[in-house]
Order: sequence, then C-alpha cells, then structure tokens
Amino acid sequence: MRLIVRSPRILLPLLLLGVPFAIVSGLLFVNLPSDFSPPSLSNRFGRKELGGEGSRLVKNVSPGHSADSMRLNAINMDIDGRLKEPTGTVYEDDKSHIEAVPSSENEGGELNKSNVPISTKGEKLEQSDKATVREDNGGSRSQNGPKEKIWEMEDQLIMAKAYLRFAPPGSNSHLVRELKLRIKESERVLGQASKDSDLSRSALQKMRAMGSTLSKAHRAYPDCPSMASKLRAMTYSTEEQLRAQQSEASYLMQVNARTLPKGLHCLSMQLTSEYFSLESKEMEFPNRDRVRQPHLYHYAIFSDNVLACAVVVSSTVSASKEPDKVVFHVVTDSLNFPAMKMWFLLNSPHPAAIQIESLENFQQWLPSNFSSAFKQSGVKDPRFTSPLNHLRFYLPEIFPYLSKILLLDHDVVVQRDLSELWKMDMKGKVIGVVETCREGESLNQLKSFLNFSDPTIQDSFNAKSCIWAFGMNIFDLNEWRRRGLTTSYHNWLQAGKRRQLWKVGSLPLGQMVFYNRTMALDRRWHVLGLGHDTNLERYEIERAAVIHYDGNMKPWLEISIPKYRGYWNKFVNYDNPFLQQCNIHK
Repeated sequence: MRLIVRSPRILLPLLLLGVPFAIVSGLLFVNLPSDFSPPSLSNRFGRKELGGEGSRLVKNVSPGHSADSMRLNAINMDIDGRLKEPTGTVYEDDKSHIEAVPSSENEGGELNKSNVPISTKGEKLEQSDKATVREDNGGSRSQNGPKEKIWEMEDQLIMAKAYLRFAPPGSNSHLVRELKLRIKESERVLGQASKDSDLSRSALQKMRAMGSTLSKAHRAYPDCPSMASKLRAMTYSTEEQLRAQQSEASYLMQVNARTLPKGLHCLSMQLTSEYFSLESKEMEFPNRDRVRQPHLYHYAIFSDNVLACAVVVSSTVSASKEPDKVVFHVVTDSLNFPAMKMWFLLNSPHPAAIQIESLENFQQWLPSNFSSAFKQSGVKDPRFTSPLNHLRFYLPEIFPYLSKILLLDHDVVVQRDLSELWKMDMKGKVIGVVETCREGESLNQLKSFLNFSDPTIQDSFNAKSCIWAFGMNIFDLNEWRRRGLTTSYHNWLQAGKRRQLWKVGSLPLGQMVFYNRTMALDRRWHVLGLGHDTNLERYEIERAAVIHYDGNMKPWLEISIPKYRGYWNKFVNYDNPFLQQCNIHK
C-alpha cells in the first residue's frame, strides 16, 4: 500500500484566503490498490477504543468510489474544524524493526491529528500488504507480546461478526456461510488457547484463512461508515450485557453473603439435637462466679454463627497472656442458643470463663417499634435490622456490674494479647476506636453516612469528621452511663423513623451517638478489609492485634478471599466429629 498526502498545515491558510475547496482538495490524493485488505481492529484503534466515537475509525477508500469521495474520506475533520494528525507507529509483521512516524507540530504547538499518516517534506511511507498502522495512544499492544496472535484472532472475530451483520436477514450466500464457518473455527481455537504458545499450526492456518475471508468481505462490503455504525452498535450491546452481568453478579454476591451455608446449618441442627439430650445439671458452665468480677478482662460477642463465634473465642484465648482472667459474654438469638451453648460445653475455652445468653433476656431494652424503625425503603438485608447488631447500644444495661468491656464482632480473629486496652487512660472518652480515613483523603468521612441536607444533621455534626470502625472497641461503661448515651441512641432512632437521616446499618448510628466521644487507637490494634480488599499487605495483617473480615467475603463462605482464609482456618479444628458429619472442610 502506498499513501502520499501533502501536509495539511498549508491547507488551512489557503481555505481562509478564499481559495475554492475544489482546488485545495486537488492537493490531496490517495492511491489504494484494488486488493487492499483492512488491517485488524487492534491496529486501527486499539482494543480499549472500541467504544469510542465513530470519528476515531479510519475510513477505507474503495476503488469504486468517486475521486471526490476518495479525497473527502482521506481527511477526517474534527468538530472544531481543525485538521489533526495522530502520532502513529508503523509495524511490519514478522520483523522486529519498528519505524516511528513523527507527528508534525504547527507554530502554535498543536499536533496535527488527521486520520491519515502524513509524510513530512514529501517523504513517502512504504508499507507491504501485511504492514499495519497503529495509533500510539499508550494502550496499544506490543508487537511481539505473548498474546499478539491471540489478540489478532480476537480482532478478526469482531470484524467477521461485524461483516456478517451486513448480510440481509436469512441470507445464505457463499460469503455468509464462509464467515460463519471462520467464526466457529476462531471461537473454537480461542476457547482452547490463552497465549500464542498454545496455538497449533492448524490454528495459525485458520487465522490466515480468516484473513482471506475478511478480504473477500471487505471487497463485498466497502462502506466503512456503515461498518463504523455496526461496530458502535455492537459495542453498545456488549456494554449493556456487561452492565447486566455485573448487576447480576453483585446481587448473587449479596445473596451468598446473607445465606447460611448448608454445613453451618447442619452443625447448628446437630448441636441443638445433642443439647436437648443433656441432663439439666450438664447444661451449666464451670467458673460461673467470674462473670461478674469487674477486675477481669471481659469480652462481649453478639453472634448467631456458632463456628464464627468459636474462632473468636479460640483465637482470643490463644493470644492472651493471662487466659485465666478472660471472661466471654456471648449473646445469640433464641434459635441458635442451644447450639451455641452445646458447642462451648463440648469445647470449653478453659482456662477462660464463658457465659452464653439468649437475646430474649434483653428484649426489654429494645424499643417496642425497633423493627419498624429500620424498615427503610429498598432495604432488604436483615443484617442491618438485626437486634443483635443494635444490642451494642445497651452495653451498660446488659452489664450493670462492669466498668469496662471490649466488644468483638464475630468475623474477627485475635492475634495479639489485648489486655493493654483495659489499662489505657481513656481521658474521659467513651469508646476506643480505629479510624478508617487517611490524611488527605475525602473517603470515609461522615458525609458519606449521614444526610447533611437535613438541618439537624448540619447543626450537629462536621461533614469532614473521620469515620471509625466497629468490630474491636473498648468501652468505658461508667462514662457511658454518666453521659446518658443510651438515651441519645433512642432519640436518634426516633428522629430517623420520621425522616431519613443516615444510611442503613448500625455504623452510622454509632458515629452519631459517640460523636466527639471517641479515643483514636493505633491502626495496628485493628486491621480491616479482609472480607473485601484483596490488596492488603501481608506485613500489615500479621502485625495486627485483631484482623477483621468486614465485607461480604466472610472466611466461612466459599466466596472468601483465598489468601486471607488461612488466618481464620488455623483456629478451626476440622477433625471435630460435628464438623466432619456436616462436611465442613478447609
């Protein structure tokens, strides 16, 4: 192929001086051979630009077109009317030599971006039939990359499908049949190969056959504007399918996160059956006298998941320097109470003490309209409205005999001794927290959780205040009682029922109730993100006192992040007969 185009920098002044366009257009001419075949899509505009505007596609010129149309198609005018030229790179197949095509720059410093290569000072660009011109946009592929042939075949497949759409409906011409055959062959090859080295000799022959078929299609369908329209339509359709699949994947992820796995349901049923076969005297825990001793290290866990709770207890005892001074207070719902109690009767956290309570014992603390207060429009996740999630706002009432308590979520693993938290001077603050925002970032600020269009919220809070995390928090219950924060919780709960003041869940309420009453802890006390962030550093996880699987990818689910699962698995005894009966494995 041979292209000769004079620099368009001389054209604009001529047009401005009133020289007729017919004369100016004579300065341009393009000579294309009759056997010209279109380069691959990737070489025309890069894979990432498939969804771009039609003006980005280089328009081919067929010998059957008139001279005027050939001249007009050689120039692609931008919207602002200026002639522009892309920076181009010429690649020749099977050759390692790469020749750069310099882009001309006018006096104003603006690059000329016409959609045809321009030879400077009358220089001609010689190119074989196999040579391709690629726009150098930073996203183009390496000529000798490990997937160059794979990518070329993918582009051929896209072109073949586009040409196939030009055929009239129901057409069964020889070319249509040939295109369909080549498409099937290419799809079969691409389904079996992930890199060029996987391609067999027959696969390369199929690629050449596809190229020959595309050349025939190009001669049969030379209308490039129509081709651009077809490609845009295909791109739009693909993007719509992608959005639908992403929405479906997100929905299925939410369903998976909310659904109790079959193995855990089996475990609960087996333990419940075993519990009701016990004698009444066998249902009591040892060391019951410790649960009310305020000088010990008291932990509260609100959970309806037996195995998750077992990991929290086991990891805490394992990491504690004085496990005989540790007391666990586990609160669960009435459905899981027998199973939870049976598990810890069979698997005592000795030498620590443990107490299992049913949520029914504390229902009097929750307001009568508790459930309706959280039935906001579009909220279907029961985790946001679970009484166990909101029981944390009644800690002083549940434990009137304690002055300090540490609250752990059931999706955490304790890796270090936490006794130092009881010895900290909280300086009049109510809750010790790890903040989740970072300096210079606007993410994880209060404005993301509260409705600052409401005057009450505007007057009460600073939109740029940093968000902190539940999951591992030390509470000064005496200071809580002195400030009457449970009443504050009730007031916000009632205000939120009348109008939407915050996003769903207990976290925004916690930000409001404990606003300006938090003591920031070092981030090493509590590392979050193991249930959704795949980019956490290993050293950051392993130096943490508590790691938190917040998010949908809980470690007991199949959708958990594999590289984080081991930190949780090492505290599960998979040889336990109940786990084996219920087919719960690593």
